[in-house]
Amino acid sequence: MDTTIATTAEAHESDALPRRVDVHTEAAEPRPNDTLPQAVTQKPLKDKSPAEWAYERLILYIQNFEETLDEEHELAMAFAGSDAGVLRIEGLGFFDPDMVTFYGSGDDSQRTQLIQHVSQLNVILKAVPIQRAEEAPRRIGFRLASKLQVDPA
Repeated sequence: MDTTIATTAEAHESDALPRRVDVHTEAAEPRPNDTLPQAVTQKPLKDKSPAEWAYERLILYIQNFEETLDEEHELAMAFAGSDAGVLRIEGLGFFDPDMVTFYGSGDDSQRTQLIQHVSQLNVILKAVPIQRAEEAPRRIGFRLASKLQVDPA
């Protein structure tokens, strides 16, 4: 039995469904930002680790960002506050309870992995020109989103 004492506001806040809201300067059609995929909302937020919750939201941001890219660009992640360049995201994962990891390659095509605590999570998504003119741009967002359809119980 849970004997935690919570105010009414705290109780309501912990039971609230997560939602996302984005506002842009473009005059594009409004997107249903406050509707999240069922795979993200079916497991109560209180039952998710900080790492799992961050992972799911990153997938949604990555997928939405990739939808804005043309065939000349693909997704990369910039490193804030360093000269490390960019990481072309080729994979994303989490390690409960609090670690998120990005897999990919850097500007020099070297395999790269960033492991980050969720409390330090700062991600800059960036459109970069594809490096392989003969290939189509890599899109990780939809592959990641398909993973949300499987309950990692």
